[in-house]
This record gives sequence, structure tokens and C-alpha cells, in this order.
Amino acid sequence: MRILIVDDDPMAAEMISSILQELGHSVLLAQDGMDAVGHLNTDATIEMVVSDMNMPLITGIDLFRELREQGSTLPFILLTGDDPAKLLALEPRLGACVMKDFDLDSTLPVAIAQACTLTATKA
Repeated sequence: MRILIVDDDPMAAEMISSILQELGHSVLLAQDGMDAVGHLNTDATIEMVVSDMNMPLITGIDLFRELREQGSTLPFILLTGDDPAKLLALEPRLGACVMKDFDLDSTLPVAIAQACTLTATKA
């Protein structure tokens, strides 16, 4: 799967990229929400978005909402340092919300499966 990673922290983006590549995915990096929208508008091969929550200009939830307003139905995973349950309650249409911590190598694959299943059932 081709996954767009959106994170303003280059080190975090590379860590997420490594995890996804080890799982066999192809990745593309965006440094913020505006960059992500640009990639999504020009690259039809993107199949999923994995975004950090706290970024300058556009938060991860705002990016998700903007994409949905534009008609995008791509699976969307939000990564956060905050309580994922609270963010899912705030935006239940998210495919998944995962704590951005040292367990990401085990929680992210589960979130990908969850987001894909959720998107498939809503299609």
C-alpha cells in the first residue's frame, strides 16, 4: 500500500516511514497539512494517510476534516501524544487514532488493519 506520512518532525516521520517500509508499504512524506493536500491532489496512487495530530497551521484532525470535505474517503490514521480515546470521541470518523510512542511498531500495523476495515465497511 502507498501511504502518505504527514509529520512536521523529520525524525518522527523517518521512524514512522521505517516501520511502514518494514511492513512492505511504500511511503511518501509530507512536512505539514498543506504539503499533504498538495500531494493528495497530484498523486492518485496514495491509498492511506498517517498524520501527526499536533502540527503548525493545520492539526491532524483539521487535515482529516478538510480531506473529508473535499470528498476523500482514504483511510486516515491519526498519531498523537494525547489520549487517543478522547480524540476518537471528538472525531469518530477517523480510521484509527494511535498513541505516538515506543510501541508504534506494534500498534501501527493494528491501526492500519482497523482503518482499512472501517473504510471498506463504509464504502
